Amino acid sequence: MSYLNMKDEKLIPVVVELNTLLADYHIYYQKLRSNHWNILGKNFFDLHNKFEEMYNDAKIKIDEIAERILTLRFHPMSTFKDYFQVSAITEKEGLKTDVDMVKETLNDHKILLKQMSKVIEKAESVSDEGTIDLIGAYIRELEKTSWMLDAWAKDTKDTLNTTPIEA
Repeated sequence: MSYLNMKDEKLIPVVVELNTLLADYHIYYQKLRSNHWNILGKNFFDLHNKFEEMYNDAKIKIDEIAERILTLRFHPMSTFKDYFQVSAITEKEGLKTDVDMVKETLNDHKILLKQMSKVIEKAESVSDEGTIDLIGAYIRELEKTSWMLDAWAKDTKDTLNTTPIEA
């Protein structure tokens, strides 16, 4: 592939991991939609809005991941049958408490971050800087969102690590 200066066969492992990430994001997206629709209680306004913000972000990432696969001159997977076969994110009961929604979302973030690391590892092995750059930004954003959700789930009496770091 002349415009990327990379050979198709060397990109196959990258594309496999990107397709897995694409599948993970599709299941994650739908779970966020379910949370958005089914949230109840005193945290309704905060979490209803947060889940909408998160699924809109996931929708953009789904498109960008698919377009990255296309840029690498492969077809992205595009059926839910395929997504369910390869995704490590699983469907759960749609009706749950606000705390359970946040805990499950944080668990899904762990899965997404692990898969993103696999994508970067494969991309680094073939010097695929475009994929590394794209996924690196996703990691930074998802870590920040995870921190915020984790802070929301904590008790107000909880504290962060106060141990001084020695130079």
